Amino acid sequence: MAGKHDITLTVNGVEYQRSVEPRRRLGDFLREDLGLTGTHLSCEHGVCGVCTVIMDGKPALSCLTFAVQADGAHVSTVESLAQGDTLSTLQQKFWEKHALQCGFCTPGFLMALTHLFTREPSASDNAIAETIDGVLCRCTGYQNIFEAAVAARDALVQTKS
Repeated sequence: MAGKHDITLTVNGVEYQRSVEPRRRLGDFLREDLGLTGTHLSCEHGVCGVCTVIMDGKPALSCLTFAVQADGAHVSTVESLAQGDTLSTLQQKFWEKHALQCGFCTPGFLMALTHLFTREPSASDNAIAETIDGVLCRCTGYQNIFEAAVAARDALVQTKS
């Protein structure tokens, strides 16, 4: 497959039309072509979960997904979570519970948990633990991340009541 391919996709509610090489990874496309640098690339083998975005309602590893595969898709990145200067409930709880160290893996956690809470607003502690287990953090023991996720779930459930 030589040459570039025209794609159209919606990222964080904005439609983009671009011409991309077939081997361009979605993560590189988001970061370099669209300037959405919140999505981080780490292992580039689909193991660490740091590059997680939501594509058509499902988590996707942007290091393993080619941009051409996202043609016609709706993609949400970590930039979609805050409303201006107002953090989402999940982001606020991460800040309050000190659920980040260097912050490199944080977008992956936030997007994976956003997907979980969208699908299961009252997710069990086990479901939260399984979700955060899919993202590799090299700085912490996950306790504060788990506590932030539980606090976010509880706040989200209380808000909907």
